[in-house]
Amino acid sequence: MAIGLYAQTEPPQKISELITPYKYKTHYLEIDSLKIAYIDEGAGDETILFIHGLATYLPSWDKLIEQLKTQYRCIAVDLPGYGRSSKGDYPSTMSFYTSVLQKFSTSLKLDSPVLCGHSMGGQVAITYALKHPEFGSKLILIAPAGIETFDEQNQQWFGNFFTAQAVASAREQQVRYNYDLNFYQTPADVEFMINDRLRMAEAADFMVYCNAVAGGVQGMLNEPVFDQLGKISQQTLIVYGENDNLIPNQILHKNLTTKEIADTAAENIPGSQLVMIPECGHMVPFEKPINLSNIIDQFLEE
Repeated sequence: MAIGLYAQTEPPQKISELITPYKYKTHYLEIDSLKIAYIDEGAGDETILFIHGLATYLPSWDKLIEQLKTQYRCIAVDLPGYGRSSKGDYPSTMSFYTSVLQKFSTSLKLDSPVLCGHSMGGQVAITYALKHPEFGSKLILIAPAGIETFDEQNQQWFGNFFTAQAVASAREQQVRYNYDLNFYQTPADVEFMINDRLRMAEAADFMVYCNAVAGGVQGMLNEPVFDQLGKISQQTLIVYGENDNLIPNQILHKNLTTKEIADTAAENIPGSQLVMIPECGHMVPFEKPINLSNIIDQFLEE
């Protein structure tokens, strides 16, 4: 009998196996049937729980955590469907993410942490604050989604434009263009994120991730928070980059500016503080970590 005529084919790798090792030690927590990846760095009187945005993962907080971990305990999670957390047919809704984070916080016995959400993560943080007003006394919203509103026609456009197939079909040039849109001036050290995204396309669970991204867009639209902003009881810090290319949507709301969206947030969230960072795009924590850490530090010391 001939042996070795056919090479053994290795099973396809998963996203968690292909992406760059995280800068900080990765921990895992089982929540129901989910495995949630997170990092836990630093120590201090305050604990900050960081929630990433759409189509990204917890390393988007690395540079900000590097600045803050000397004074605060900093915990950042990969939401289900992202990074090193479980991939599966989960609802990509704000309520689902809120439920997971609530169980996560309870499991770690976090004592009134400060929620800090970026973009979609900001809308998740708002949803959490509304559902659990007793949870923490302070809230940090960085370029949050949920302030800009969309009518039914706009929502239909999003549904047609942001499909899992559209996410999956992006080639290198488009991926790089998409990353550039997040910045006023794209930093060189974002290259590892771009490479991770390109490698992910070879993963066995890539389409599961694409479904999570497309589902997240619909999740934000289907659970609007704008009309409830006045019910937020936490002291709130709102931060936007002055040169945000993603908020407002440049196709649907050409006549709106980022400052107008930011002012709307500040006007509707009681007792909130608004800070605009110049020469800064949408991905504020990665583009201006030192500026942002100083702003957060001042807010938390008040």
